[in-house]
Amino acid sequence: MVQLKKEILIVFCLISITVFSQERKWSLQDCVTHALNNNITVKRTENQLLIDEQDVVAAKGRFLPSLSASASHGISLGQTELFTGSFVNRTSHSTSFGVGSSATVFNGLRIKNSYELSKLNLETTNIELSKIKDDISLNVVDAYLRVLFNKENLEIAQVQYEFSLKQLDQVKGLVDAGVQPRANIYDAEATLSRDSQNVTVAENNYNLALLSLSQLLQVPFEGFNVETIAVDTPSEALLYKTVTPVLNHALGNRQEITLAERNIEKASLNTEISKSGYYPSVSLSYGFGTSAFYSNLTDNEPEFLSQLNDNKGHRFSLSLNIPVFSKFQNKTAVAKAKIQEKNRQLDLEQAKLTVESNIQRAFTDAQAAFKTFEAAKKSLVSQELAFNNSKERYNIGSMTAYELEQARVALINAQSSLINAKYDFVFKTKVLDFYMGKTLTPR
Repeated sequence: MVQLKKEILIVFCLISITVFSQERKWSLQDCVTHALNNNITVKRTENQLLIDEQDVVAAKGRFLPSLSASASHGISLGQTELFTGSFVNRTSHSTSFGVGSSATVFNGLRIKNSYELSKLNLETTNIELSKIKDDISLNVVDAYLRVLFNKENLEIAQVQYEFSLKQLDQVKGLVDAGVQPRANIYDAEATLSRDSQNVTVAENNYNLALLSLSQLLQVPFEGFNVETIAVDTPSEALLYKTVTPVLNHALGNRQEITLAERNIEKASLNTEISKSGYYPSVSLSYGFGTSAFYSNLTDNEPEFLSQLNDNKGHRFSLSLNIPVFSKFQNKTAVAKAKIQEKNRQLDLEQAKLTVESNIQRAFTDAQAAFKTFEAAKKSLVSQELAFNNSKERYNIGSMTAYELEQARVALINAQSSLINAKYDFVFKTKVLDFYMGKTLTPR
């Protein structure tokens, strides 16, 4: 009985979790946060950060002297010649202990420059991570807005279907009253079928948009849904008057530019590291050791510990290595490093040109999108007036069903065009906000 209660409780919890996951609606902030926390590229870059941090620790450790300890014990067995023609079996033991330390005094500043390079690698990986997160956030906002766009299109399609359904009932009533010919029923039914198909297409587009967003977030599509954000009618206030402030901010703050600048610094350090091959290197070492030896041929050897105490000694050494000819290895390494410096300079120029080009295009696109949105608003007002007028004319019999349908199709197209223009304009202003470092949350 207790086991049955446990099983029922487990099933109830699973059902509750499933219902919760199906009823949950993801906000834009939820989507962005989840994407940043679970994206594989982000995780890989975060792991690279951990590797770079270890590289910094390792590079810092090269400033310190090394320390090692050793111990050995050897046994020698077999015959040995004590005097000419006189051989005996001898077993001998030898034991030694030692401690050694060595340090690089000078190697052309290679250690110092390698340490600076490791810190720069860590910094550039951090910049790359920020850039990846920015790009992911922009992609999520785009996908989220596409869901809202397709949802509004679906709502319009459903409204038009309901209208066609009422229109069919009205036509049937007029036909039964003898006011209109029966052929109008067939036209109304055909219109209803087309609107039903449009609803199906709109539902499919909406589900595909949800699927794309769920795949971007790497979450199951089953039960996935988002919160509806009221995207207000945008205005010209969302636009930037000129592109200059966007350009100035981006050129001074965008990760692409900063990353290119850090790569120039890394290339310069690599050149200095290559030059260190021309310089002599100086190293200092110290060793302390002791040993003991005894065999079976003598009975009066000092005790083991006494031998270790008597045989202890110190060793100091200072070595100088002067490169004379490296088979052109140092020369070619420096030449290649300088070429890479020039390439990194070109990368910086290219990054600035790319950012400037993207911003100019985004600014132009936003201006054009606003004009399209304004035109779509005016077109919708005109089509609504035309359709209302067509309905009145149709009701009094001065317009055919075909003409009314043409007016209705024009209205639907105007509504769809306005929705498309609205979301297109909002997203393009978000792109400009993105380059200005502002929040990407729709206003």
